Amino acid sequence: MDSTDRRITRRHLLAGAGAAALPVLLAGCGFVPEQPASKKAGAGTLTFTTWGTDAELQGFRSAIASFQKANPGSKVTLNAVPYEQMFTNIDAQIQAGNPPDVFRVPYYTFGSYAGAGQLLDLSKALPSGFENRFTPQAWAAVQNERKPYGVPHHTDTSVILYNTAALADAGITSVPTKLEDAWTWEEFEAIAKRLRAAQPAEKYPFAYNWQGNGVTRWLSWLFEADGRFLQSDLVSPAIDSAAGRAAVEFTKSFFPQNLVPQNNSVKSATYAADTWYSQTAAMVFSGAFAIPDATANLQFEWGATFSPTRKRAGGDFGGNALVATTAAKDKADLVVAFFDHVTTASQMRDFCATASLLPTRRDLVENGIRFDVRPELAPVFVGQASTVKAVDSGQVASPSMAGIITVLKDQLDRAFIGGQSVDDTISGLSDGIAAATKQ
Repeated sequence: MDSTDRRITRRHLLAGAGAAALPVLLAGCGFVPEQPASKKAGAGTLTFTTWGTDAELQGFRSAIASFQKANPGSKVTLNAVPYEQMFTNIDAQIQAGNPPDVFRVPYYTFGSYAGAGQLLDLSKALPSGFENRFTPQAWAAVQNERKPYGVPHHTDTSVILYNTAALADAGITSVPTKLEDAWTWEEFEAIAKRLRAAQPAEKYPFAYNWQGNGVTRWLSWLFEADGRFLQSDLVSPAIDSAAGRAAVEFTKSFFPQNLVPQNNSVKSATYAADTWYSQTAAMVFSGAFAIPDATANLQFEWGATFSPTRKRAGGDFGGNALVATTAAKDKADLVVAFFDHVTTASQMRDFCATASLLPTRRDLVENGIRFDVRPELAPVFVGQASTVKAVDSGQVASPSMAGIITVLKDQLDRAFIGGQSVDDTISGLSDGIAAATKQ
């Protein structure tokens, strides 16, 4: 392992990972005809900073080796850092004037860098038609003022992972296996109440993965209610709606009913998956990125099913983009050649299959990939990802998202464990979002 690498822990991964948007269900065989890169790099060196699991870092090293072999004279220097240091380092380096040429960024963080003018505008540098390789949801997530400031590398979304024995003990022996059969909110609540009645007080029906910056996953409930938090101008708040109130009221109700642990709020230091790993919760909302870790470490039988629906199915838009800083403007051709290479069909397929992540290319979605670990679960994650709309991912890519995340954390925590009313929470969310977008 390179001396710059640091092993990411399960806790750090759960804090930093996001979730997804793909249009159709995963197909079977996983074969996609190879498509050669359309840009050739000249001589030069790129610095690339990222965090990642062991599988993700190995995937990046493999892609870099392939790129360098295909482009003699080019070099990419990988700097792998722990997630909790990633953006503190990036911000400090940008301020000091010595940022990396390329870095990896969650979609919900992308907008703050693009909106601040810190990323390279790729609109004139990318090959013609480059955007057509990606799903509409993914391409919408790397836009700022209708210009691309990065490329969508992969995505992820949350589904329900469940402890098979815990559900069986409560008389729940079947779960939805098709997206169209997903539990409704009411059915999910009924399942949770059955688990509550069947379990001892110290165990809980489920835990939700909205801790830290993962608070953006709460937006899934808003999207499922067919709501939005920003108007189409991406400035005016839209949370004060019937959908917004329904999402706040329903999720707030988890706590007084003891359907989730009291420390499962958005500001908790205990991550949802840790509660599930310890078998304190029978179900957890989680992304596909957790599959290898769960498979390697859990001693109980578990499966996956779809998130519940209300007016429509929905999901959290997660995963990460690759972006270049403005400091790399004189290396734009090298940057684009690298981005082009790592998003070819073979490179993206191999990366996603190994790391249990979801691709952003249209052809990989249509022709299919198979996860290396628990491949039978892939259709659940990709099916869930198909429910995310471009209008959802476009909001999450707002330049004001960092401020909006703070508002979501504060207001939802007050609602969940502080006793704040639904009306006051909606008012606080609306006022806070309006203030965040005007800064």
